[in-house]
Amino acid sequence: MKYTRIIILGLMATLLAGCSDDDLSSKSIFEETEVTDSTELDRWTKANFTDPYNIKFLYRYNDRETDNYYNVIPADYDKSKALAIMVKHVWMDSYTDLLGQDFLKSYSPRVYQLIGSPEYDNGGGIVLGVAEGGVKVTLFRVNNIDIDHPVIDVDSPFPNTSALPMDLNYWFFHTMHHEFCHIMTQKKNYSTEFQTISSANYQTSNWINVANDKAPAMGFVSGYASKEYNEDFAEIYATYVTHTQAAWDKIVASGVAVKLDENNDTIFTFDKNGNKQAQYDTSGRDAIIAKLALVKEYFKNDWGIDLDKLREIVLRRSKEVTTLDLRHLK
Repeated sequence: MKYTRIIILGLMATLLAGCSDDDLSSKSIFEETEVTDSTELDRWTKANFTDPYNIKFLYRYNDRETDNYYNVIPADYDKSKALAIMVKHVWMDSYTDLLGQDFLKSYSPRVYQLIGSPEYDNGGGIVLGVAEGGVKVTLFRVNNIDIDHPVIDVDSPFPNTSALPMDLNYWFFHTMHHEFCHIMTQKKNYSTEFQTISSANYQTSNWINVANDKAPAMGFVSGYASKEYNEDFAEIYATYVTHTQAAWDKIVASGVAVKLDENNDTIFTFDKNGNKQAQYDTSGRDAIIAKLALVKEYFKNDWGIDLDKLREIVLRRSKEVTTLDLRHLK
């Protein structure tokens, strides 16, 4: 699966994706003879990523690890260090707290590649994050991280994506959870019932025109979720575990829309006292609720993962980021 966040300059924030079914192995994929300049960050990531989990954390620019079609700049060393600390604390340690180290070692993506800037393409688009086949996750905009004022917004389901300091939840951690979900569903299939709930509303290539705050009325938690059912499933998972119940309730509430006629005028009815009342369509809300139930059931029955317990850990660790020393490795 290739999962890409993209902003069309001056127009919209969107997501692009394509999927593949690469298999993971717990056997080390890194040659013992591989040599890099040893820095404090190299040693720390080896001790905290590679040795326990078989994960490689790449912050240096490497032509082999980037798409040369785009123009990018390397990640800043200090901001890479800060992000490494946060990735471990917020993402990795959330899963190990609930499931243990062996679980993460078996199913985590194998490579994290950091890029300082977004990827700029020739068409004026900005590519902000990519996850490929459950094996490699590339995180962009690292140089926009405010080390002294980290923000992980767990309360806003439809955040201002251009706001500074940047929302690390939106640009980084959501992507990681989304890709983790794809790894799980590639290993064990989920119920085909999920595919039928919103089958009439998937937009395929037109998902790019579905605004995030308008998607719930169609039965989706984000515009990207309207692409097809696999992305729908992963978006529900990633959105649920990275947001508070209040934020989730806002998404669900946005699934209720005023009914419109063929002229886009509100449809009204009259109560017994003759008062005019607008009619509402609750199908979007109902679809989101039904799909969340199936996502929870899948992870509980097939993986032993209680999504509410996982979310509790993720939210606690997200809140703790403001107390972390992001300038010094320990």
